[in-house]
Amino acid sequence: DLHTAYRRQRQMCIRDSLNYMTHIKSRITREKKIVELMIRLYCKRKERNRELCPACQDLLKYAHARLEHCPFGEKKSTCRLCTVHCYKPEMRQRMQSVMRYAGPRMLLYHPIAAIRHLMEETGHLFFTHTN
Repeated sequence: DLHTAYRRQRQMCIRDSLNYMTHIKSRITREKKIVELMIRLYCKRKERNRELCPACQDLLKYAHARLEHCPFGEKKSTCRLCTVHCYKPEMRQRMQSVMRYAGPRMLLYHPIAAIRHLMEETGHLFFTHTN
């Protein structure tokens, strides 16, 4: 039954989100996981690939490299709020496409990871922009 298969898939996604995000202490590692979830969601749902295509693999490697060399380290904000744009223009455009597609859908496929990411972003906004 299609409804049962859908429910099972949703339960697996929620379980995976819990496992992915709850025990990770490092901010950079959490950001890497979020980026990976978003790129995988984009590649699977938007591009209809079963596995990461070469272009998405390149984007994921590039994003991880950028996060590893982030000048703000563990005190970084989310990339959307960052004052330093460290992506090459082409890669930045590709990542924006991924985020536009995957961002809203993260609440459906990886709700815990998405909510945690949003809370970190709003927390950073609140604590760094208060008068």
